[in-house]
Amino acid sequence: MRIAELSRVSGVPVPTIKYYLRENLLPPGELTSPNQASYGDLHVRRLRLIRALVDLAGVPVAQVKEVLEGLDSDTMSLHDQIGRAHRAITSHRQLTSCTPDTEAAAAQVDALLASRKWTVDSDAPALTTLTETIATMRSLGQEHLADLVNAYADAVEKFTDLEIAAVTANHPTPDQIAESVIIGTILGETLISSLRLLAQESISAHRWHQ
Repeated sequence: MRIAELSRVSGVPVPTIKYYLRENLLPPGELTSPNQASYGDLHVRRLRLIRALVDLAGVPVAQVKEVLEGLDSDTMSLHDQIGRAHRAITSHRQLTSCTPDTEAAAAQVDALLASRKWTVDSDAPALTTLTETIATMRSLGQEHLADLVNAYADAVEKFTDLEIAAVTANHPTPDQIAESVIIGTILGETLISSLRLLAQESISAHRWHQ
């Protein structure tokens, strides 16, 4: 397809596609003449991934390039590809303070990982976010919510295992698996958040609506 049709199919404006081509986020098309190139399904899929990273996850273009370079790597393992993407789309935070609540939260997170035998790198950005979230719950007097972390982990582990199984079944090549996991991470956050809000509204209506 020509670039105009690529734009129509993907929903990405032509100027934006040209920008992605210049920034090497999108592989060049196959030249059919000195001024014309042909594009295919690979370009459509890549454009949709870029838009998901930029528009939904708010990932800067420079970090999107890191994700895509990992996906295109011939030497990086599938695990490392996914890890590189996670680090690109996750905010890198530092613990803002060392308080009794923070220390208790850090110990709780360490115990959680150990009890579930989760293999997680010590520099995973989500570790700091989880620790700060639990510490904030405790500082606000919501220990009962912080104590539900194991229950949350049960639910998360179950649906994450289902996600990985579904992705593996439908996308046999490593780059497609990594791509699907990344998209699932981005869209899954929105999906879970939406379902949770709907469930809370429904439970509230049944319990307290007069």
